[in-house]
Amino acid sequence: MDPARLSELLERVRQGQVPVADALAELRALPYRDLGWATVDHHRALRLGFPEVVFGEPKPAEQIVGIVREMRAAGSDVLVTRVDAAKADIVRAQLPDLGYQAAARALFLQERWEERGRGLVLVVSAGTSDIGVAEEAALTAHLWGNRVERLFDVGVAGIHRLLDRRELLESASVIVVVAGMEGALASVVGGLVGRPIVAVPTSVGYGASFHGVTALLGMLTSCAAGVSVVNIDNGFGAGVCAALINRR
Repeated sequence: MDPARLSELLERVRQGQVPVADALAELRALPYRDLGWATVDHHRALRLGFPEVVFGEPKPAEQIVGIVREMRAAGSDVLVTRVDAAKADIVRAQLPDLGYQAAARALFLQERWEERGRGLVLVVSAGTSDIGVAEEAALTAHLWGNRVERLFDVGVAGIHRLLDRRELLESASVIVVVAGMEGALASVVGGLVGRPIVAVPTSVGYGASFHGVTALLGMLTSCAAGVSVVNIDNGFGAGVCAALINRR
């Protein structure tokens, strides 16, 4: 249950529109709901400002459907990450009002979008191969109430592409930088603008990139101040971090 729905329920009780017994029955499921194979955390929206998110990659479609139905019944928005197109089709056959963003590999449902950020969240990718992770970050930040812009394929192999967009970089309040290979783009952006940088290493690269470990270590050892790093390919985590930094 999100804060707005809880406030509405309490106001209706105060005005005598909802009996106390009915309100108590609804609130009994507020902390969590045990489905037997999953325990859905309905209290998370009140604690953190956003509902529980479903990691969809290891889950069968039937489990995703069950969790999403429970979340919707409680009035929660929905984000399911790491869902391939085939699994998304199965889920949406039963829940057709869910949206699907193929690039981000994410299912989502948001009844009402409200801007809660102080400024712009800018998501920057080094190459086109990094766009999937970047889109996961962008979608997450947007669903959490932020204005989001994208700046893709501006990596250090052609640094002039980034330098030409200096005005956009400086207009952002928080910048998410997504890069594979050696991960140098995070240091470059961090050295150009005085903004919090959330760096996301990706598993893109040849052998010595070690599936993103090289980019991860490069970002962790960045000489640019203000660069924080999330795990490899963790666009979702970067989007949440940026949203929390940008929160009013």
